[in-house]
Amino acid sequence: MEAAPIPEPARIVASACPLDCPDACSLEVRVEEGRVVSVGGSRVNPLTEGFICSKVRRYPEHLYGPERVLYPRIRIGRKGEGSFRRATWDEALGLVAAKMRELVETGAGQAILPLSYGGSNGYLSQDTTDARLFTRLGASRLARNVCAAPSGRAAAGLYGKMAGVALQDYAHSRLIVLWGVNPSVTGIHLLPHLQSAQRQGAKLVVVDPRRTRLAERADIHLAVRPGADLAIALAVIGWLFEQGRADIPFLSANSVGWEELRDRAVPWTPERAARVAGVSAREIERFASLYADLAPAAIRCGWGVERNRNGGSAVAAILALPAVAGKFGVRGGGYTMSNSAVWDLDSFAAAGERPAAATREINMNRAGEALLSARPAIELLFVYNSNPLMTLPEQGKVRRGLSREDLFTVVFDPVMTDTARYADVVLPATTFLERAELSRGYGAFVLQGSQPVIPPVGESRPNHEVFGQLCRLTGVRRPGDGETAGDLAAVIMESSRSRTDLGAVLSRDGVAFPAFGNNPVQFIDVFPRTPDRKIHLVPEELDREAPLRLYGFREDPARPEFPLALISPASDQTISSSLGELRRGPVALEMHPEDAAARGISEGATVRVYNECGEVRCGVRLEESMRPGVVFLPKGLWSQNTANGATASALVPDTLTDLGEGACFNDSRVEVEIEGKRAR
Repeated sequence: MEAAPIPEPARIVASACPLDCPDACSLEVRVEEGRVVSVGGSRVNPLTEGFICSKVRRYPEHLYGPERVLYPRIRIGRKGEGSFRRATWDEALGLVAAKMRELVETGAGQAILPLSYGGSNGYLSQDTTDARLFTRLGASRLARNVCAAPSGRAAAGLYGKMAGVALQDYAHSRLIVLWGVNPSVTGIHLLPHLQSAQRQGAKLVVVDPRRTRLAERADIHLAVRPGADLAIALAVIGWLFEQGRADIPFLSANSVGWEELRDRAVPWTPERAARVAGVSAREIERFASLYADLAPAAIRCGWGVERNRNGGSAVAAILALPAVAGKFGVRGGGYTMSNSAVWDLDSFAAAGERPAAATREINMNRAGEALLSARPAIELLFVYNSNPLMTLPEQGKVRRGLSREDLFTVVFDPVMTDTARYADVVLPATTFLERAELSRGYGAFVLQGSQPVIPPVGESRPNHEVFGQLCRLTGVRRPGDGETAGDLAAVIMESSRSRTDLGAVLSRDGVAFPAFGNNPVQFIDVFPRTPDRKIHLVPEELDREAPLRLYGFREDPARPEFPLALISPASDQTISSSLGELRRGPVALEMHPEDAAARGISEGATVRVYNECGEVRCGVRLEESMRPGVVFLPKGLWSQNTANGATASALVPDTLTDLGEGACFNDSRVEVEIEGKRAR
């Protein structure tokens, strides 16, 4: 009788999380009999401190859930129905490559549009073999401006993307300002250091339309109207100059344009800013006074600030505050935005070339419009690292574009997203636990390499391998092209000018830190990366780009028929729309009781949220934590979360921010009514 196989013993495998979060957690993954059974935190990245968020703890459900794409599929039903037959990789890739060759051979390479956004991926999964393929095919270029474009423009213009205050150094701060960020759900490893600072007497200021858990514990909560952050920041700047609390010696020695910034802030008195922002002038002055008096003072500026028509100028004004008040040069003092620029690594070095500037560029925030009316028409759409139907503005336009029968759509994803239901070909992608990856933090100062924890689930394949195969099938591969994960990682690490030992350090320690270490002090260890190493408070290039010049305020887009501001911040259940398949139940609109009463709406009612862009039908929950005039649907919902399959993106216009041509998610203005009853 043959002996039963001996079960593989459980083992703990090191990994690193590349998902769209500033903390870049190091992980310990428990594997039993070839399957991931749990995911926890390690201390390889010191910031992780052995714990991780509840989202990533659920990752085994993502790996093995019913939505997982296990093999290639080819559409057999109508677009959007989700009817597919099983196919082999050879058949699926052969069909995709034939469509690509057909377009290129007829001179229509720009009819191909790659649509991706790599917030939840590392260096190896984007801009390597994929960029090589689409560049050599002559495909249209994608401007990935859906997030961080306005803030990136502001941070680059003022400081050259200088490294920020380390998250663990917030424990040294005497004043902490959380502006447009909610680390309780989008970066939980700041919380212990924030709490430590508060135990030592630090003051906390939160600027957010909602009364979040942190806002409830704050000394000042400014429940700002969406889009009015710029007014408050300029009022504080103006107050600092008027009250003689601006650090003129520091500004004179270390900045350019401070006099112009002062002049532009003059019209913004606390009273005027209070009227625009819907807060108390006294509280604005109290905030300004605390900021002037307390040191070290740190501002954690989040990406919620940029998601409106004034977003770039608002971020610039917030980042100008520590310069005006002289808050640099001490541990726990200054600002934190994104720290990704400290890693001067270049994925395009592994691609071997960069997209040609002569080819057409399409802003992903207007992808819906482009799919419907671009000329020449988009004929082949290749979606990867993204779920555009659920995440991009003007969801109705995106859906109509994806429904075109003459559009050949490929979706390459680990799970069956709402976008994938409109695909002609669906390709199964590996998750980060099934492939090698090289990833950086944009809050934590870490670079981490990781190897596969388990073999690919089903027939899934990593991005770099599939795009490398398409290069061969379309005939654009060249001798010497690197294709393996090791080849690509080596070239990317060799592209660094600041660290030449990255490969050796990662092999030895599993993590690397920048040359200046893990917790730099601004203006002691790191300085502006501008050509003259000074802060440019009114940069000429940003002044030319902004419609009303930099710091110019554009008015609220509300109209009488759409008086409510709809916001869609991140939640504790998804990372953008990643892991959204795990949120299976209905999600309710949150609304202040006063707004509900004015419309005859009661708790639990089914409502219609609408504007000229579209409508969402869902339940409603009355929340005192919402400010009157503002309603809330979480970011990252999927079609199963609402009664009509639409999400907040259905109500977002495809207008653009003042800097960076970013998305204006928080400029949605809507009305809410009970289904079948006209709102007053």
